[in-house]
Amino acid sequence: MSLSSLLVPAILFFALGMFACLIKSDLKFPPDMHKMIVIYLLIGIGLHGGKALAGSDMGSALPAVWAALAFGCGLPIVAYIILRALGKIDPLNAAAISAHYGSVSAGTYMTAVAFLGGIGVTYEAYPVIMLAIMESPAIMIGLVLAGYSRKILGGATKADKGMYKHLIIEAFTNGSILLLFGSMAIGWVVSDPSYKKIEPFFELIFMGALCIFLCDMGMEAGKRLSEFKTVGVFLVCFGIAMPLIGAVCGLFVGHFLLGYSIGGITLVTVLAASCSYIAVPPAMRLAIPEANPSFYLTLSLGVTFPFNVVVGIPMYYAAAQYLHETYYPW
Repeated sequence: MSLSSLLVPAILFFALGMFACLIKSDLKFPPDMHKMIVIYLLIGIGLHGGKALAGSDMGSALPAVWAALAFGCGLPIVAYIILRALGKIDPLNAAAISAHYGSVSAGTYMTAVAFLGGIGVTYEAYPVIMLAIMESPAIMIGLVLAGYSRKILGGATKADKGMYKHLIIEAFTNGSILLLFGSMAIGWVVSDPSYKKIEPFFELIFMGALCIFLCDMGMEAGKRLSEFKTVGVFLVCFGIAMPLIGAVCGLFVGHFLLGYSIGGITLVTVLAASCSYIAVPPAMRLAIPEANPSFYLTLSLGVTFPFNVVVGIPMYYAAAQYLHETYYPW
């Protein structure tokens, strides 16, 4: 992994945002701009993925769907066991944190796409399906873990069951998921001449919008650095170790089970290693109000996201490249 792999505009703008926060600059973005850019980026990802899927065999997408479900259900359980067994974290905080690590970070995925585009590496269309799928199972597993934790503590109520039903419905109607699936479907069915009319807006300026988004996220991550003392050494270490555990799973699945190219393996690894900071935090805040939000917000925004963007993505690419070249099974 060379230094040049870090010199990607998207990563550098993230560093700029974090630096601006650390020196207490007065740099600020309009409050609604973040949401507008997220909507734009999600639609862009969905359209691009849907267009790529239109020329692919949909039967070949099924293994990616199963892999996404396995990641979304399995990784939160692994995280919960580690937090409880090694960190002695209380059950409800462990449940809230765990749900974040089976879910995905669209920002991390988009940064990985920018990284691969910057070095001219192609990838399969299927990881974008995994991106859209992984959010909901992780939230549901988080709810199951919350129920299990309350049973341990003797605090489960009938009201909780009604709230869980509401959250499960919300997990499938979440705006991010709806935008991804909807724009993917539009990209899949729209004709080439029609797509070319919107292509300049959703593809040619995509990377520029991503840079603005990551600069804003850098400032958000910088604000969380001051909360490291509250979180504690174990959780900070967990915020780095858990992505690496997910990355190992992603490398294995992407290469040996899905048989993807280097770019595809990298994206699967990034998905398995990422941590949600958009959809899961509000869901967990509602489902587990007893949990400390500073724990899971600091971990997702202040530890795991910066680690993945600055160090993780180039490292996952290098690992995918080594695995593909050394253990090519077919």
